[in-house]
Amino acid sequence: MDYKMTAKKIIEQLGGAKNIVSVIHCMTRLRFNLEDESIVDDEKVKKIKGVMGVMKKGGQYQIIIGNDVADCYKELLKLGNLNGASQNPGKKSKARKNIFAVLLDVISGCMAPVIPAIMGAGMVKVLVVILNLAGILPESSQTYIILNTIGDGAFYFLPIFLAVSAAKKFDTNPYLSVAVVTVMVHPTFIGLVHAAKPIAFLGMPVTAATYTYSVIPVIMVAWVMSYIEKAVDKITPSFAKSFLKPMLILLITAPIALIIVGPLGAIIGDGLSKAMYLIYAKAGWLAVILLSAFMPFIVMTGMHWAFVPTAIANLNSPGYESLLLVGMLASNLAQGSSCMAVALKTKNKNLKQVASASGISALLAGVTEPAMYGVTLRLKKPMIACVIAGGVAGIYSGLTALKAYVFATPAIASIAQFISKNDASNFTNALLTAGISIVVAFIATWVIGFDDPPEEIDEDESENEKESIVRSSELILAPMEGKSVELMQVNDATFSDGIMGKGAAILPSAGRVVAPVNGVVSALFKTKHAIGILSDAGTEILIHVGLDTVKLEGEYFTAHVQTGQKIKTGDLLIEFDMEAIKAKGYDVITPVVITNTADYKEVFSMVDCKVKEKDELIKVIH
Repeated sequence: MDYKMTAKKIIEQLGGAKNIVSVIHCMTRLRFNLEDESIVDDEKVKKIKGVMGVMKKGGQYQIIIGNDVADCYKELLKLGNLNGASQNPGKKSKARKNIFAVLLDVISGCMAPVIPAIMGAGMVKVLVVILNLAGILPESSQTYIILNTIGDGAFYFLPIFLAVSAAKKFDTNPYLSVAVVTVMVHPTFIGLVHAAKPIAFLGMPVTAATYTYSVIPVIMVAWVMSYIEKAVDKITPSFAKSFLKPMLILLITAPIALIIVGPLGAIIGDGLSKAMYLIYAKAGWLAVILLSAFMPFIVMTGMHWAFVPTAIANLNSPGYESLLLVGMLASNLAQGSSCMAVALKTKNKNLKQVASASGISALLAGVTEPAMYGVTLRLKKPMIACVIAGGVAGIYSGLTALKAYVFATPAIASIAQFISKNDASNFTNALLTAGISIVVAFIATWVIGFDDPPEEIDEDESENEKESIVRSSELILAPMEGKSVELMQVNDATFSDGIMGKGAAILPSAGRVVAPVNGVVSALFKTKHAIGILSDAGTEILIHVGLDTVKLEGEYFTAHVQTGQKIKTGDLLIEFDMEAIKAKGYDVITPVVITNTADYKEVFSMVDCKVKEKDELIKVIH
């Protein structure tokens, strides 16, 4: 799949990069926050090769790509220079949100980034169960203990992972968020809780709650801290921000977290858990049937995220989960089996390929978005078969009170999560539930049938060829004197991870920036710390003097050009007082980045050497 072309068409159909506030991705979807969602034509987006479907919820415009979503995401960042790291607080989507949509958006936005960690840990715990039952790994062995710790670590310290994702969601400092949450899971605080004695801080009572494995308290803490950080930022003087601001944030947020927010979140989480199990206690079999049958629609609306925190809490205490994971077992396997029936029955080669890959993904790994949006929902009738199969399998699992003991996406590869040391029949019931779902879904899909779509002519590749432009190589010269180093040495992930593009960085020995090419000044920041250049050959170059120097607001910088001005190699662009900037505590390392890297086959950089102005630094080849 040419995801460069897919990414390009997505950006075009979303109204261009200017309409995209930010983009992140989960396991199968690109999640966009758009400036104006109303200008997007959903049908045109769906027709893009590589796109399986679209969803709009919680103020996000979600495009379903499938298992290769990370590849498409990388191409998006290259082509659009998009903000993939966090939400831009200065811009918000114009789509209206109700309170329920906001809550779902918050839960999914915080949980989605950490799902790979807990899924991986869950599969390790499944492996430990299998090895132990097979007699290969006794519980007394150190290997068992270490493997079990590997599997349990991500769950025990889940609050720390969530502290990072929640901080990004609420646009606050992730490391300060982690610092606060580590207090809540610190062994010393846990020791105070287990001592079963009253706990107080400055005379105020502290609730003796345990926050390991918790979700809601952490999300609430990050939300509260986002306001505290803004307030503290306003009252701290500029000269003391580097040390006074983080200290005040910690001293204010941590006690609030322990005394008010954390306990409140724990009460809410415990309440949700009790409410869910009350429903299960009154009509457990009916709840499982409905969840198993309608899980695809629950996933489509994002409602499944609301179940995840409670599911994780229940696996910790009472030690099992009997709703979400049970319902997903029946539903996931039904989706996979239906896709395999479609793959065998269709005469459309492209659909056969998509259905086969999606079916295997759902059956083995439990990843159902490609199956739903690429096959069953698209063809409609197979989705009816999946609902029937999920409901029939749900009848059996509900009546037998099936339970899961490990958090992992239910599928064939992870079905050992239903093994119980005290109840051998539980695993047998899981196997029978899986078998019922697979058989019923396959037969129902085959019997009900579907409208087989005709073969489509693929125009993307020929279009790609038409748009390709052959350019000769171009040299980008050093814009300053100093030592050239690799971008990975820049202490800013935007540059070191190549998000802005490939290039090099210079440790300057003089405070001058000169033109590295003939071209035009495409952008000059008001703070004069960075300049964008478009060369005559079409190369887009960003020269960024120092890190976080935008905060100097132009102090110590002098610009000798303006936006739109034509320049020649060697022309003086910017002068800066290097020593004064260093004295203020700023790193003066200067990234020189090719921001349209995606347009070139290769970008070579001369690094680890001394350079003078106009020495060869970067070579681009189209």
